[in-house]
Amino acid sequence: MESASIASVGYDGMTGTLEVEFRNGGVYQYIDVPKRLYWRLMSADSLGAFLNLEIKDRHETRKVR
Repeated sequence: MESASIASVGYDGMTGTLEVEFRNGGVYQYIDVPKRLYWRLMSADSLGAFLNLEIKDRHETRKVR
């Protein structure tokens, strides 16, 4: 996984929580993300673009750091 804006991605399939660490140090959790959407994110040509279009503003977000 390589991305200009995203450092790492984690996913908890039991809770549907997607956690994204950005290269600027911010960490966010996106709630109730279906597993199929996580797999689409991980196979996207651009993680940042996919996150912006398909996940942000469509799922509850928690700032972790």
